[in-house]
Amino acid sequence: MNDNLISDCEHCFALCCVALPYGKSADFPINKEGGEPCGNLCNDNQCSIHNHLLKKGFKGCVSFECFGAGQHVSQQIYGGQDWRQNGGIAKQMFAVFPIIHQLNEMLYYLNQSLCLDETKAYRNELKEIYELTYRLTGLPPDDILEVDLVQHRFTVNEYLLRISDSVRNEINHEKKHKKADYIAANLKYAKMAGINLRGKLCIAADFSHADLRRVDFLGADLRDAKLHSADLTDCIFLTQSQVNAAKGNIDTTLPDYVQRPRHWS
Repeated sequence: MNDNLISDCEHCFALCCVALPYGKSADFPINKEGGEPCGNLCNDNQCSIHNHLLKKGFKGCVSFECFGAGQHVSQQIYGGQDWRQNGGIAKQMFAVFPIIHQLNEMLYYLNQSLCLDETKAYRNELKEIYELTYRLTGLPPDDILEVDLVQHRFTVNEYLLRISDSVRNEINHEKKHKKADYIAANLKYAKMAGINLRGKLCIAADFSHADLRRVDFLGADLRDAKLHSADLTDCIFLTQSQVNAAKGNIDTTLPDYVQRPRHWS
């Protein structure tokens, strides 16, 4: 995986802790408006409760992944100017960050797609859409704010759907496991290789010991999903954020493009 598409908090001005809003819920114990610094944010852009986020109820912070948008906005787009020292750019920076976040997420999926054997036949097309997306992230701030994200995401998604079909085709158990959602579903030892979990609600689902090889996880909500001893070999479009939000153990087989969370048992 491209290291530029992985968050590097040391080179970011804590943009996720300021620019983004959140509401009191199972993921956050309080409400916060977009553009308002989190109450736990220190003047040096460090989190005062970083080692206790789960205990304090900030599960949303633990699972968040910016796909490298934070350091890109901080260092490349704004040339290392901290919003704390330059209040004139703060409002614009906070508006640019979520757009770059979405573009970098698309780059993350496209980058993964370029490494798959199944995409050899149309790899040049993928490279073109990747390069176009990358160019958008390098535009001046005013132009970034004018990017039509809806249309661009639609274009990228057409390729991602095509890739998903190709990867899942050989071992597709779609007919056996086709539900609107899987909230709290008991799927222990389930043979689900090759199914499409794209956009599915899998909150608190139990996938322990399940066969999840070559599953499409794009946009699946895995909060508190149990992945203990599950096999996720060659699954596609899984993100670090989804893994961080789920539960697993040392016997969970993860693809090499995500890391085993420290808080897993």
